[in-house]
Amino acid sequence: MSNLVVTIPANPPERLDKALALAVPEEAALSRTRLARLIADGAVSGPEGVARDGKARVIEGQEYRIALPQPEPVETRPENIPLDIVHEDADLLVIDKPAGMVVHPAPGSPSGTLVNALLAHCADSLSGIGGERRPGIVHRIDKETSGLLVVAKSDRAHHGLAAQFEAHTAQRRYLALAHGIIDAADPRLRGIAGVSFEPGGILRITSRLARHATDRQRQAVYFDRGRHAVTRARMLESFGQPPAAMLIECQLETGRTHQIRVHMAHAGLGLIGDPVYGGARKASAKALGDAAQAVKSFPRQALHAAFLGFIHPVSGTSLSFESPLPGDMQGLLAELRLAKS
Repeated sequence: MSNLVVTIPANPPERLDKALALAVPEEAALSRTRLARLIADGAVSGPEGVARDGKARVIEGQEYRIALPQPEPVETRPENIPLDIVHEDADLLVIDKPAGMVVHPAPGSPSGTLVNALLAHCADSLSGIGGERRPGIVHRIDKETSGLLVVAKSDRAHHGLAAQFEAHTAQRRYLALAHGIIDAADPRLRGIAGVSFEPGGILRITSRLARHATDRQRQAVYFDRGRHAVTRARMLESFGQPPAAMLIECQLETGRTHQIRVHMAHAGLGLIGDPVYGGARKASAKALGDAAQAVKSFPRQALHAAFLGFIHPVSGTSLSFESPLPGDMQGLLAELRLAKS
């Protein structure tokens, strides 16, 4: 049993369960449903003792203690799933992950994950630093995002790679297809909090990111709490007349959960196909012609981890890898290039 102490933040929701859902740190992975169950079980105590009513009113600054039971061990089984291995040596692998593959097991995805595949491919040679359910995993990309990620096979490699990602010295660039265009002269863009432009028309988005106040599956932009996040986006190509969609290259200075998707949506430039952050913006048939239907029907966020660079944590060699756009994004790009111009 372990205890988590949280403080009710400023302007909290009135209900205890909602306020705790907002206040607990992201890494605790406590959903509002789980918190409601813990409250009902008498595992939450506050200024007046054990709190058993999730609807109880709360006040800013109150402290609550949550008694967390030890998680039951979950066995992750090796599965013979094909992997696109770009590079492999004694200490690490670089994988080109397809869209649709979850990186590590979770309650909704206990099998068929990258970790299941790695356990079969590497047998007992994966680093265990990431925990029993996340062997070798140094960083992640979303289930429906395709592209490159590095996996540690030795503890030394895991430590060295983790340090590079923590220091933001590992290089990651993504290609994405998004609604709208990046235009430094656009007064709308310049009026959005956290949005600025750098030389060369590069869009820079700076904010803090934290879990959404009411939907714990989402991240949201904040400026008074959360983790510092910086995304740079450069428009490579625009499509339509008037331009209504674009191919962009995004570079991460930080690597937060859903960072590119949240930041681009914040700028009103949501990724095509993003079911969570894409927003209400629709493809214009007037601007894009027949390509508008292809945009509307694209089944996932059009995001691909196209470049990964880092220093090999054991040999000290500088390594870099590139991955071409997968077939579905290539097909969408071809449709957009046929749009009115």
